[in-house]
Amino acid sequence: MASMDLDAPISIAPSARAPQTAATILCCNCGAPIDGAASANALCYDCVKLTMDVSGGIQREATLHFCRDCERWLLPPTSYIVAAPESRELLALCLKKLRGLHKVRIIDASFIWTEPHSRRIKVKLTIQDSVSEGVVLQQSFEIEYVVAYQQCPDCAKSYTANTWRACVQVRQKVPHKRTFLYLEQLILKHGAHKDSINIKEVKDGLDFYFAARNQATAFVDFLTSVAPVKSKKSQELISMDIHTSTKSYKFSYSVELVPICKDDLVALPIKLAQQIGNMNPIALCYRVGTAINLLDPSTLQTHDVSTPIYWRAPFSCLADVKELVEFVVLDIDLVGVEKGRWALAEATIARASDLGQNDKTFFTRTHLGNVLHPGDSVMGYVLSESNFNNPQYDALENSSTYSSYIPDVMLVKKFYARKKKPKNRNWRLKRMNKEEGDLLPKKGDQEKMDKDYEMFLRDVEEDTELRQTLALYKAQQAQKDADAMSMAETSDGEEDNTPQIDMDELLDEFDELKVNDAGGS
Repeated sequence: MASMDLDAPISIAPSARAPQTAATILCCNCGAPIDGAASANALCYDCVKLTMDVSGGIQREATLHFCRDCERWLLPPTSYIVAAPESRELLALCLKKLRGLHKVRIIDASFIWTEPHSRRIKVKLTIQDSVSEGVVLQQSFEIEYVVAYQQCPDCAKSYTANTWRACVQVRQKVPHKRTFLYLEQLILKHGAHKDSINIKEVKDGLDFYFAARNQATAFVDFLTSVAPVKSKKSQELISMDIHTSTKSYKFSYSVELVPICKDDLVALPIKLAQQIGNMNPIALCYRVGTAINLLDPSTLQTHDVSTPIYWRAPFSCLADVKELVEFVVLDIDLVGVEKGRWALAEATIARASDLGQNDKTFFTRTHLGNVLHPGDSVMGYVLSESNFNNPQYDALENSSTYSSYIPDVMLVKKFYARKKKPKNRNWRLKRMNKEEGDLLPKKGDQEKMDKDYEMFLRDVEEDTELRQTLALYKAQQAQKDADAMSMAETSDGEEDNTPQIDMDELLDEFDELKVNDAGGS
């Protein structure tokens, strides 16, 4: 049995030793006990918050510059950006204006509501910074911005002459303005003209002026995406610096639309008609979108002539809507063939001017079998009694194969008799602010333009597919009251069968603004 020496020294393992406690000191301000190792400045956490300011190097006031013409904000040094009130873009601009903000850590930033007319913007900022080793201080404070008005260089140039750098000349050689009225509505709906500094109305078209070349290029791309056009670019040297090899140019883009419009009668080249499925060369243009949409009313065969194919072998229209003749439907029988909104039918018609004068009638096939009834009026072209100065039509007459394809009459659309009374439409369209150019004829032009605009409004009422591509707005309250009175007068007399647009299809201007703010068009 081993003996134990009580006087021998005993070694204690390090893990069995008593834990060491840190030194405790008193706060030099309030005397509160604190950890001396954690506090390098002998201050407790409450005294640190009271005596130290981590936002001392950050300015509390700043100035923002705003252009009232284009509603953009100055991003120093020379850029201007678009930012909605209390948006993320405006908040980022406000933070970039502060000096010393890069030395701290930003935790939160938000707007404080102010009156819109006060020209003051307040931002609440929360930051963090390390004041000593192991001590991080968080602090919130307010910054006030003063909104100062300053005109941007682009708006300043717009008020002076000859400041444009790029011009887009849109032309279409047709005797009416219906296509340009439709194109105007597409431009307004998508806001494609927002970068233009001026718009002039000239003979056969419009001129759009831009301050930068890339803006004009983007506008030409938009026109190419919505209409069958061809464009050509030219440039003019304005000035040149031989020392720095710097040159200044003015760019002009000539954009030509196809000279074919909706409801026009066309004669296709025989070779082209054979290439597109042996279609009847005498066709009707029922729509002009990114391509020319053609229809054969006798068979309901359709085909889209793309822009490259048309400009490779261009053809013109035989007759336009101003040459339409009114007919009266005497009898109509459905054939049984339907395609979309069309129904093939055989109709017996007579000219409205011949009723009571003679017994001459016409027999034809039409695509309007689902909308026409005996006694209705319909508009169409008379081919058997017309002389066309057109090489494609002459080739068809001289051809033994295709001469039989030429019908006597081709019906286009149903005719609605409208009374001569004040306009009772519950909708309206926006118009573009245009200036009259030097080449625009003045004598009798306003009456012609009003007639073309009224014809376009009737097309909008009668064509559902056309309305889906446009932005229609509700009329003002005063106009609605006048419409109600007009409708009451109409109810006392004959029934008005003209097409009406449903209120569900119309937009409020306020609703459109909300859609645009959300990123829509």
